Amino acid sequence: MPLQVVCIIPSRYESSRFPGKPLADLCGKPMIQHVYERVLKAESVTCAAVATDDERIFAAVEAFGGRAVMTSPCHRSGTDRIDEAVESLGLADDAIVVNIQGDQPLFEPSQVDEVVGPLGEDPSIPMSTLIYRIVRDEEVTHPNAVKVVFDSRLFALYFSRATVPFVRDRDKRADYYKHHGIYAYRRAFLRTFAGLPEGTLERLEALEQLRALEHGYRIRVVVTPFDSVEVDTPQELERVRRLITGEERAGS
Repeated sequence: MPLQVVCIIPSRYESSRFPGKPLADLCGKPMIQHVYERVLKAESVTCAAVATDDERIFAAVEAFGGRAVMTSPCHRSGTDRIDEAVESLGLADDAIVVNIQGDQPLFEPSQVDEVVGPLGEDPSIPMSTLIYRIVRDEEVTHPNAVKVVFDSRLFALYFSRATVPFVRDRDKRADYYKHHGIYAYRRAFLRTFAGLPEGTLERLEALEQLRALEHGYRIRVVVTPFDSVEVDTPQELERVRRLITGEERAGS
């Protein structure tokens, strides 16, 4: 029997750097619509929904024919919001829930299938996420590009907004990997994750995935060949517009 794969897109209106960004116009559509439509193109996805605490986003999703779920405004992170959204869906404990951030309008639909893969292959893995080898030098030091280091079996050791690993000797070089905000969880683990207390490192770095590591859970990383531009500012939205219209090439 094939695994049930449900994709939830957490989406908030408030943002210190870019208020209202899910509804920002992107080539004639709100940005959240671009994300939703790409999700539905993934082969493994059974169904999708936007989880939001804002009536404006809820209405916009319904207006383009999508499914939206209203959630509490008090959640600590997008993962906690997703846990509430799927509670009413009656999923089996072994169902897979995929978290796609609403600020990645250019992700490849096949990336959903990539992040789901390890959970389908190994029932002991509770959670997985995508990473990408950095090719743009500015992302190595930019705090919005979250870096990740991992072990020989592709399990995450740490995520940081700082540049990790630090290369001490000038004659040595390192490959740097950034984290994409695309996760897959087993339904049972998602419930566990949402019940964990906030971790110290999670609070300091403002990275929810550190909560899992701090409490001793493993996160399997998958190296994707596709970059995925995150929109955190109006300037980054403009870059996405240029990529969609062909004025700029990805990786340039």
